[in-house]
Amino acid sequence: MIKHRYLPMTDQDQSEMLSTIGAESIEALFADIPSSVRYPGTLSMSKRLSEPELLKHMQILAGKNADFEQNTSFLGAGLYDHHIPVVINHVISRSEFYTAYTPYQPEISQGELQAIFEFQSYICELTGMKVANASMYDGSTALAEAAALASGFTKRKKIIISRTVHPEAKEIVRTSAHGLGLEVVEVGFSDGVTDLQELASAIADDTAAVLIQSPNFFGCIENLKEIEPLVHARKTLLVVSSNPLSLGVLESPGVLGADIVVGDAQPLGIPASLGGPTCGFFAVSEPLMRRIPGRIVGQTVDRDGKRGFVLTLQAREQHIRREKATSNICSNQALLALCASVYMSTLGKMGMQEVAKLNVQKSHYTVNHATAIGLNKMKLEFSSPFFNEFVLQLPQGTDIKEINNMLLEAGFIGGYDLGVEYPELQGRMLIAVTERRTKEEIDQFIGTLEAMI
Repeated sequence: MIKHRYLPMTDQDQSEMLSTIGAESIEALFADIPSSVRYPGTLSMSKRLSEPELLKHMQILAGKNADFEQNTSFLGAGLYDHHIPVVINHVISRSEFYTAYTPYQPEISQGELQAIFEFQSYICELTGMKVANASMYDGSTALAEAAALASGFTKRKKIIISRTVHPEAKEIVRTSAHGLGLEVVEVGFSDGVTDLQELASAIADDTAAVLIQSPNFFGCIENLKEIEPLVHARKTLLVVSSNPLSLGVLESPGVLGADIVVGDAQPLGIPASLGGPTCGFFAVSEPLMRRIPGRIVGQTVDRDGKRGFVLTLQAREQHIRREKATSNICSNQALLALCASVYMSTLGKMGMQEVAKLNVQKSHYTVNHATAIGLNKMKLEFSSPFFNEFVLQLPQGTDIKEINNMLLEAGFIGGYDLGVEYPELQGRMLIAVTERRTKEEIDQFIGTLEAMI
């Protein structure tokens, strides 16, 4: 007899279960639900499939996806096509990692706790901050949690956010702020970066925090050195959302005076997966340590002097009195944080710098090639320095949605249509160029785009 690890319910199973609970039929189980609210007949669904049929069907559906393997991607806007070392999947496929949840019992969770501890340590080194937590859902929710922390710490209710922050992150901040009774004020931009004069005018004594993204949604690098004194002059907290890969070449936000540094770890070995999930990170200066959301894993020694790891701080309502809790975030992204840890340990300091430099060099080559071959049809929208993403201005009247459809037919995933979120930037395309893009791919993309406009 062939033993299967899983067998669907048989008629005999169904009969035995009904007999055990004393029901005459499946229909009898739903007798208490009025027929007027029950769906009559059978739902319009496909017939059940055998395992081989199901696998084939799912492969056909998956083949319809315009993914990064079938198409050359120049789309970023928050999710990027970076190289993922094969060792990452090998490590995270170990059952003790992919089945792990919150490590409540340290005596049986040392591997998971150490993995989280290493993630925290890497994030602190990257961001220049003193303390990092055990990971957040994603960069956007981490930014919203930072706004909440700032309000609780300063006892103020006003949050200032730059218009150059990712539009989806801004919406999440506003949603979170509504529930907390916070006021969110948005300041504009000039030449692709936060307008410093408008920012200075907006900051007041009731401002809890200023939220800045650098590199920002347009790919431009914000001048944190000039922003920091404007913020701290009013005893306001400076929150910086950062692309962690860019910190391989840029000065860390902590060194530049940030109080809270958040971001999304997706560029660090986490696949885009057609939209997620990803993993956020959250790091703070030492005075804010006890207000950090989620949990912190710490290193200690047991009674024999052997190194061990424990949950040091847990500031959520499940662990402490509800009124003392700093956040209601109730899980973490430990598996994806492990992806990031393996990525950073695999590349090392020099590797991180090399990958970051490749992103800078290839994106700048793309701009130079586009503006040269475009014969004034394609122009760089902003002159501010950028990392691996930039805004390309196409001829007036260009329908970017139509252009992207044509690019997809040619085998390219085009850039993001900025006109969707920024009406004043109609006809502008946000293009991302990572280390995966070859010179041939870049040349072909720009040549194809130039021929379409």
